[in-house]
Amino acid sequence: MAKQAKTPRPRAETPKGFRDYFGSEVTTRAEMLRAIAGVYHRYGFDALESSAVETVEALGKFLPDVDRPNEGVFAWQDEDEKWLALRYDLTAPLARVYAQHRNDLPTPYRRYAMGPVWRNEKPGPGRFRQFYQCDADTVGTASMAADAEICAMLADCLEEVGIERGDYVVRVNNRKVLNGVLDATGVTDPEQQAAVLRTIDKFDKVGEDGVRELLGKGRLDASGAYIDGVGLSDEQAAPVLAFLTSKGDDASATIANLCAAVGPSEMGREGVAELEEIAALLGAQGYGPDRIVIDPSVVRGLGYYTGPVFEAELTFEITDEKGRPRQFGSVAGGGRYDDLVARFTGQQVPAVGVSIGVDRLLAALHAKGRAGREAQGPVVVTVMDRARMADYQAMVGELRQAGIRAEVYLGNPKNFGNQMKYADRRGSPVAVIAGEDEFARGVVQLKDLILGAKIAENASLEEWKERPSQIEVPRGQLVEKMREILGGQA
Repeated sequence: MAKQAKTPRPRAETPKGFRDYFGSEVTTRAEMLRAIAGVYHRYGFDALESSAVETVEALGKFLPDVDRPNEGVFAWQDEDEKWLALRYDLTAPLARVYAQHRNDLPTPYRRYAMGPVWRNEKPGPGRFRQFYQCDADTVGTASMAADAEICAMLADCLEEVGIERGDYVVRVNNRKVLNGVLDATGVTDPEQQAAVLRTIDKFDKVGEDGVRELLGKGRLDASGAYIDGVGLSDEQAAPVLAFLTSKGDDASATIANLCAAVGPSEMGREGVAELEEIAALLGAQGYGPDRIVIDPSVVRGLGYYTGPVFEAELTFEITDEKGRPRQFGSVAGGGRYDDLVARFTGQQVPAVGVSIGVDRLLAALHAKGRAGREAQGPVVVTVMDRARMADYQAMVGELRQAGIRAEVYLGNPKNFGNQMKYADRRGSPVAVIAGEDEFARGVVQLKDLILGAKIAENASLEEWKERPSQIEVPRGQLVEKMREILGGQA
């Protein structure tokens, strides 16, 4: 009889496009989400936790992948042969929830949601298939006050998590203004209009002259290759260029320039009026151009949004992988989308929202040195006598009851040096030491590991004597003295 082949062991590896997060990373992200949730709650938004799985039908047109069209989600068929998928954002589930429960929800409905989303796209550097989003939306009102509120709330969130004023700006534009500009060009062919939009999106990269060339006959790119243009005449291109260069010294100047760019277009003038109203509402609340500005260069996502759009950009410089300085860039975006709920109800429901890229924002805080500091580990109660485990557990129990993070060493207690190495690896601030002699005298030793490390690295022998890193205290004062040491470290 042939010998049965052994089943090969699975490889211990993270699936492509995914990653694992450990202690301090998870803690830092949780603290950020807690801070943002506090701002959302202060603005009157309610939490919503919807299912991570939706029907593909409910998700609608999911994000396309250039290399694999129509495979933008992780989907499967259930036992009823119905297609299900992991959510790719937090907005599509909101549309389904609102359509399903609208009779039981207040109007307008303010909600915030936080959690992972999944996109079945080709991964790359810094681009994962699972990542966190942090959204807030108002559904059921067309008032520009809702849009202004979202912008103000976004600015407050950035400052709450540690982005200082002056290091960010929330930029606001309006899809209707761009539609008015397209009207002013006289371009009616949908493909040519799409080409104009793609060209506008390149303004930050190629500048005014580059856009002028691309709107016309074309231009040579940096590699020397010739890029065909849209084919507009100078007269047709003029409103687009006027739109892209309309940002003035203040909101009123920008508004005036936009009015000129859209010309007689009714939709364009409606969009300009909405921007003017948003600027006035923000100004009344004290949000000046140092925090929020009207900026026509915001064009991303305009195919999805139906009115105002906004983007939070971090303006401080970082160094890229080649050592070159560059601005950090966008960490959040949003806008008004009045057509999404209509997929379910057949009736247009106005809505506006924002999505904060949690991983991007965490990376920004790391770059500014305001996140990612090593998380403090628990106090470690060492074990000198295994027979005394109940006494050690009593110590750790008292510390935990006092709100102090603590654990008993559960490895082999024979080698005390290994216990101290363990405490060091855990990032422990203090080690509790008690052997036969300490138990007999009713005392414990408290070793300040933070102070000990600093003294060992920088101090002379005399300083060791003046600032002992290990003290003996009565057993009954364990919690009190532990609080003193931890307070001194903080």
